Amino acid sequence: MTDLALELRGLGRRYGERPALQDVTLKLEHGATLVVFGPNGAGKTTLLRVLAGLLRPHAGDVRVLGARLPDEGWRARGRVGLLTHEPLLYRELSARENLRFHARLHGVAPQRVDEVLEAVALRVRADDPIAELSRGMVQRAAVARAILHDPALLLLDEPLANLDPAAAAVLEPLIGRSSGRTRVVTSHDPAGGLAEGDVALGLRGGRVALLAPVAEIDERRVRELYA
Repeated sequence: MTDLALELRGLGRRYGERPALQDVTLKLEHGATLVVFGPNGAGKTTLLRVLAGLLRPHAGDVRVLGARLPDEGWRARGRVGLLTHEPLLYRELSARENLRFHARLHGVAPQRVDEVLEAVALRVRADDPIAELSRGMVQRAAVARAILHDPALLLLDEPLANLDPAAAAVLEPLIGRSSGRTRVVTSHDPAGGLAEGDVALGLRGGRVALLAPVAEIDERRVRELYA
């Protein structure tokens, strides 16, 4: 059993003949946050989807919470929470109905649904269809889905998108640094991203262009990824 939350060695992933990730190698300890920077198309979202077990790696060795992907993906799947640009919610169902559905999938007690709805400040609108909620409320519902099963690892694709400062403050204890969870967070904000992370990964064209402890880099090096 490894004492690392993530261990990637030469990870590669392609779409057809087009490489999306090439030779990505890194390690992340439990409780730490990896913040991932890079321009659009750099491979950030693909990396999250591979770590979540939604995409198979085409090369390299990938271990998530001690489980080797894809062969042992079943060992990690229930311990990972994923938040993407798509909320992964049924629009015709309410937030409460969506969470009850996911609770059954993960074997989570029904009372946990109300606890999480309260935590994301969505209880008042919990029975309205997702299609009738504002983008910020949908984001909060998506966060509720991602943390419902109390995952050990959070994979967060620009988690504060569509949120005003008040909503971001509500979610900070759940998915922010103070949550104490191991996290992989993508960001386009050098200052904000570095403040969130312990280790910074910069991707460009699917390759590692930057990998260092946050304490050893500055915003200028991150901004160079977008030049």
